[in-house]
Amino acid sequence: MPERNPTDTREITFAQELMRKATHMGAMVIPIGYQVLQLDKSAVLMIMVLITAAMVLTDVARLRQWWFWRSFARPVISPLIRHHELAGDFTGATYILLSVCFTVALFEKQIAIAALAYVIVGDTFAALVGRRWGRHRFGRKSLEGSAACLLATAIAAFLVPGLPARIGLFGALIATAAEAAPLGVDDNVSIPLLSGLAMALLSKTL
Repeated sequence: MPERNPTDTREITFAQELMRKATHMGAMVIPIGYQVLQLDKSAVLMIMVLITAAMVLTDVARLRQWWFWRSFARPVISPLIRHHELAGDFTGATYILLSVCFTVALFEKQIAIAALAYVIVGDTFAALVGRRWGRHRFGRKSLEGSAACLLATAIAAFLVPGLPARIGLFGALIATAAEAAPLGVDDNVSIPLLSGLAMALLSKTL
């Protein structure tokens, strides 16, 4: 399968976006596993650092066109890659795995679980609703996509066991703002870290 032209600035198709976000939603196994399996922080970090290292190596293999990428990984991963990633950036999967490691390391368990759920469900619904029904646009985002992000993250906030509602909802609001704002940082990183920080600070004041 030939690589797409890195200078091509067109977006991936909506069908490819659906496939990409389906894999993105698959990352929910991380916060769910953290909660259900009753793993401690060190165990989760050990597992996630190994997985993240493997993904970083895959991205490096892609960027350098190593044999592993050309022979095995490209047919599976290439259709899901955005054009800026083809042009030399890491993939969203690498960014989200890196942010998982930092989020788990920095925040207490329930806040980390919520922050990770926000980036997974919030980013997914914002992207899909924004692409399909977004009409009122600001920059590359839309009000419809942001509303979907807020609704999805608010629902997630109520589903995290042991997380006070007002802390969770405040985190959902910050996650939505981080997803919408042109911060110049991949939102797979900004959403969990900023929402996690906001929830951690609020929890200290209550």
